[in-house]
Amino acid sequence: MKKVKMMNLSEKEKDQALNEVRILASIDNVNIIAYKEAFFEDQTSTLCVVMELADGGDLYNKIVSYKKRSKYMPEKEVWKYFIQIIRGIQTLHEMKIVHRDIKCANLFLTKDGTLKLGDLNVSKV
Repeated sequence: MKKVKMMNLSEKEKDQALNEVRILASIDNVNIIAYKEAFFEDQTSTLCVVMELADGGDLYNKIVSYKKRSKYMPEKEVWKYFIQIIRGIQTLHEMKIVHRDIKCANLFLTKDGTLKLGDLNVSKV
């Protein structure tokens, strides 16, 4: 679950948070993190966005773990992730959505090796 404290945000940042909910709710693709529901917590002025669990962490931490072991990620694994990134981007572009913040920390993994694009708060339709 992603929690966004709304009270200290600028209007632009609030719009971006709501934009992410709208965009996520409109997408159904295996390579994009799935939206489940969103609700507003009044007592803390927090927008809570419930998304699918990416139980394998993110690509950034996976790369860091290889680096700590002085290893390289196998080429086959790199290609597998690259193809899944492209499939997720293709889905977004077919829907006329530009992600605008693609980086390893926003590429989430499941334990079975599926890569999912996430963090669409600065995306544009």
